[in-house]
Amino acid sequence: MKSMKNYDLTDDDGVLLVQTARRVVTEYITKHRRLELDEKLQERFSFDAGIFVTLNISSDLRGCVGFPMPIKLNTALVDAAIAAATEDPRFSPVTEDEIDKITFEVTILTPPVEIKMDDPSKLVSHIKVGRDGLIVRQGNYSGLLLPQVPVEYGWTEEEFLSHTCQKAGLPNNCWKDEKTKVSSFEGVIFKEEAAKGKIIRERL
Repeated sequence: MKSMKNYDLTDDDGVLLVQTARRVVTEYITKHRRLELDEKLQERFSFDAGIFVTLNISSDLRGCVGFPMPIKLNTALVDAAIAAATEDPRFSPVTEDEIDKITFEVTILTPPVEIKMDDPSKLVSHIKVGRDGLIVRQGNYSGLLLPQVPVEYGWTEEEFLSHTCQKAGLPNNCWKDEKTKVSSFEGVIFKEEAAKGKIIRERL
């Protein structure tokens, strides 16, 4: 079985991932059925990886759902695309007349690794905006932000930690608490430059 090292996805893989996410959502919204990937795609994406599908209209988020832990990509791509369009609790389901206005983005994740520190205040020096995504966990609370988010908002590393805590529904300084677990991961990002437009690999 093929395995994903950090960045061995080709640009052609990225085009296929984003095109497939669009086809999956279009089929699901317009025909109410789940697209079955053809055998070639099933084989090409038969390895395990984390994945998130992000939908935007103009620069506004319209849905983002995924799987942070490695999972069979050919199934997860379909599940994440449908969920981003219909199950993100922050938004109503995507409607048929919105599909052609949406830009699709697919992020493939490396496995999260917990950052273990004796002194949590040193966490800031172990993460890097433009490289890392973050997961914050404490008890039953957890929050995840993809690597592109702090870049889009111009956050510092400390602000990135604080916003990930907020995403988890925790106080924004919870990362300083010894009970909080912080993990980082990297992402390979492919996106449409405009709705139904050219698909590029995004460099943060």
